[in-house]
Amino acid sequence: MADFGFARFGEDEENDEEESDHQAGWGMRDGLIFLVDCSKSMFDEGDGDDEESHFQLCLKCAKTTLQNKIISSDKDMMGIVFFGTEKSNNPIEFKHIYIYQELDQPGAPRILGLEDMIEEAGNTFAKEYGHNTGFSLHEALWTCQNMFSNSSQKVSSKRVMLFTNNDNPHAGSQQLQRQARTKASDLSETGIDLELMHLQKPGESFDVSKFYKDLLFTADDELTDLPDPAERMEELLNRVRTKDHKKRALKRIQLNLGEGLSLGVGVYGLVRSCPKPSGVKLNRETNEKLEPHSKIYLKDTGEVLMPQDLKKAQTYGGKQILFEKDEVAEIKRFGESGLKLMGFKPRSRLKKYYHVKPAQFLYPDESTVIGSTTLFTALLKKCLERDVFPLCRYIPGKNMAPRFVALLPQAEEVDEHKVQVTPPGFHVIFLPFADDFRKVKLEDAPRANTDQIDKAKELVKKLQFKFSSESFENPVLQKYWRNIEALALDRDAPEEMTDYTMPNEKGMEKRAGKIIQEFKDLIFPDGYEPGAKRKAPASAADTAAKKAKMEGAVAMLDAKKEAQEGRLGKLTVAVLKELIKREGIPASGTKKADLIDCINSYYGVS
Repeated sequence: MADFGFARFGEDEENDEEESDHQAGWGMRDGLIFLVDCSKSMFDEGDGDDEESHFQLCLKCAKTTLQNKIISSDKDMMGIVFFGTEKSNNPIEFKHIYIYQELDQPGAPRILGLEDMIEEAGNTFAKEYGHNTGFSLHEALWTCQNMFSNSSQKVSSKRVMLFTNNDNPHAGSQQLQRQARTKASDLSETGIDLELMHLQKPGESFDVSKFYKDLLFTADDELTDLPDPAERMEELLNRVRTKDHKKRALKRIQLNLGEGLSLGVGVYGLVRSCPKPSGVKLNRETNEKLEPHSKIYLKDTGEVLMPQDLKKAQTYGGKQILFEKDEVAEIKRFGESGLKLMGFKPRSRLKKYYHVKPAQFLYPDESTVIGSTTLFTALLKKCLERDVFPLCRYIPGKNMAPRFVALLPQAEEVDEHKVQVTPPGFHVIFLPFADDFRKVKLEDAPRANTDQIDKAKELVKKLQFKFSSESFENPVLQKYWRNIEALALDRDAPEEMTDYTMPNEKGMEKRAGKIIQEFKDLIFPDGYEPGAKRKAPASAADTAAKKAKMEGAVAMLDAKKEAQEGRLGKLTVAVLKELIKREGIPASGTKKADLIDCINSYYGVS
């Protein structure tokens, strides 16, 4: 049963309860420090005019990471440390180590500062910071460790990214190499991950085995290959305006399979809508955040009512039935939270149109019931073998209404490198009640003939493409974040956005232009224009009724009296024309003002 690979979906699932408490206590923040080599070789530019130095590339990565974190997880902490500078700036007073940005939350001033340095790095860096190769890498790592220790905000994960193009910084000193390896080991023991971003000089290769291999890997590590630096840099430089959702269980409950047989499961949310951040109300004078407070007053006396003074009421038969707060809570209670097995149904009985809300995902949880993984695996295996799904009664939490759910089994999928792509488990499909179904009365519509159906099939076949929701960003959110960023960074205009939800009309025309026209010719009548509004033809009975109504209204009017009393302007053009026709008044114009002038002149009204 181990072939389902539950350990891969949540490697620390056994400690998930402890991890959730740990993350909640530490604020769910991530800490990241960019440790950048500032030796002269990092400032060498390429042969082309537009070629950037390695140092500028590192700062661009830092700037993009800051911009991404503002949107994805603005509570995360980030800092930038230079080593190999002439000047020093650190609390331990290490030489040639300069803390450029302290470990803090991302913000607009930090991004603007990096932009200025990227533009002027080659011209002003040597004057403002200088270069010196007398640094100690062990002291640079110590500085990063000290920044994490002294941070005002505690973080759940700590990472140091080391940027350099020198594969052997302490070639002439065995002592400095040994100290660096010792400090790297200390970082690992204190939960700080060290990641090397090695950059290659033109025409040279970066040999990790000279120094950094012993710094990054221990004798117990099975994998000692570093990722391609070009791909890693491209990943850091890529702007991703997407909210980062932390992986944690929504709730931990028990799945009751029968009398005395239960297993623990964690419920996870795989899909949920991502709204725009809600607005925050500020004091217009001090710009301080305002906190809303509400009070309930008695209408007659203005007395402030406390929660214990309030009751709930429900009108029934013309009489108000009062309930205490405890009684309302008891009414809402349908039992203990959890899943209770009702039986099994063939998978074919689950209809796609049963979708009520986004599904959730079940995964075994050993912290609730020991042995849950084994029982969960056996249940999943048998459901997949027999092509059935468990039908359960689901109460998500205390005082929540029960729902019927189908547990749709899903087998594990791995890629060619044996890396898990799809985890094993059950999708929790919420089923509709009888009240949720709608009876729609459909009228008989014209049916397509064989030629039209065949042409439609040909058109559909031509316009098929691979679709994945994960490939399309929400254009509303993308536009929103670009506008916010432009305001925060004082840009003249927001960065341009491509809306990938718009159909590729040129591509569709290229692939199926001829078939589209043939399909339109088969379906639509001659002269049809798509999108043009079509007036509904009036029936003869409607026209006759309208004409009779008009004649009746005109017959009751005295044209001369209406003109003398100045009420012609209140009549419609149609009525004025009918009056002129009835009275035999000569008229030349068709506009309302012209018709009124004609009637007034005829009766000598000025």
